[in-house]
Amino acid sequence: MQQTRRSVIKAGGALGLLAVLGSALLRPGRALAAWNTSAFGAKSAVDAMKALGMTNAEDSKDIAIRAPDIAENGAVVPIDITSNIAGTRSISVFIEKNPFPYTGTFDFPEGTVPYVHLRAKLGKSTPVRVVAAAGGKFYTTAKEVKVTIGGCGG
Repeated sequence: MQQTRRSVIKAGGALGLLAVLGSALLRPGRALAAWNTSAFGAKSAVDAMKALGMTNAEDSKDIAIRAPDIAENGAVVPIDITSNIAGTRSISVFIEKNPFPYTGTFDFPEGTVPYVHLRAKLGKSTPVRVVAAAGGKFYTTAKEVKVTIGGCGG
């Protein structure tokens, strides 16, 4: 009986220590540390790009956006993005005519293929703008996606 009681006390002490350490490490506020409020709250793609420091982006043909020319269902539009710019560190996506155009930024460690696949909601026909960061510079391209109701081609 004495051995069981001792085991329960040890286990309880270890569990309490884990709870204290876990609460110190898992703070919800830390997860939001990378949240750029001004970029996500911007009402235009230009304002969001300013908030992210991407105002001097150069046009580039080395960024490929594969998305449908006409999306029959704007609620789920598949978008594939590939950057052929050497040393691409991140890809940011902006859907210009959405209420909040900044969709997000995807970071790539050195030596990985800069490819992103996402499904986005497009409220209406709009350009999808992509900005790639490589070598301390920003490069951009855009593709117009038309959204129709029922696929009527308007």
